[in-house]
Amino acid sequence: MKTLVITGGTDGMGRALARTYLERGDTVVVVGRDPAKAPPGAVFVGADLSLVGANRRVIDEVNARFPEVDALVLCARFFRTHRYVTAEGLEGTFALDYLSRFLLSHGLHAPRLVVNVSGPGQPADMIRWDDVMLEHGYDGVTAQLQAGKGNDLLGVAYAARHGGRTPYALVHPGGVATSVAGEYDATTAPHARALRRHGMPVEEGIRPIVALIDQPPAEPLTAWLRDRPLPLEPSAFDPAAAERLHTLTLELLARHWPG
Repeated sequence: MKTLVITGGTDGMGRALARTYLERGDTVVVVGRDPAKAPPGAVFVGADLSLVGANRRVIDEVNARFPEVDALVLCARFFRTHRYVTAEGLEGTFALDYLSRFLLSHGLHAPRLVVNVSGPGQPADMIRWDDVMLEHGYDGVTAQLQAGKGNDLLGVAYAARHGGRTPYALVHPGGVATSVAGEYDATTAPHARALRRHGMPVEEGIRPIVALIDQPPAEPLTAWLRDRPLPLEPSAFDPAAAERLHTLTLELLARHWPG
């Protein structure tokens, strides 16, 4: 019997993963915003994961109730055409797509596997080091690419610290026909509609993730395009850049949310 924690588990791939393991009789903790959308039988933890305080509450609750977690699966994301600032003063895509994953990855008590469903292999220059909040020149695609690069570097830094006991897998699932949650303008909306119409079925999209959960990799860090391993090229998975982002993230948290 497994215990899984899945963010974004009320929609799309996260929900399909939750249902798969619930049907096997496993314990599945679903983190999301709408309890009505949680799969029957799941343990629902309500949270707006774009908020640091909400992530800390989720971490405390999960650690208290589920001291052993077989897999933490990070799926939550939301596309925004226009820049959005959370109540805590963070750019919304950075907060949800990267910072929440940072907090949960490092905050849960030693999950046996972390699966970060993102887009591994982004170019090295995707991080706006002097403007990570994208106060200048924001667009939604840039925000998601930066978050994707941030997750690559999160995996590198995590593996350097915890890889001996917790493998970290970065997974690009391919084009999957999910709800493609977000706020789109006239330029980006057709792309979202096309993915909903022509993307692969969700049940097909989750297969590589199920395979990783059922047979975790031995390596501290792996990156995947579906079931094809991606080379961990230094240009894309740079340890120095990973440490730089790790330090920047800790400084950001200490400055705005001490304790």
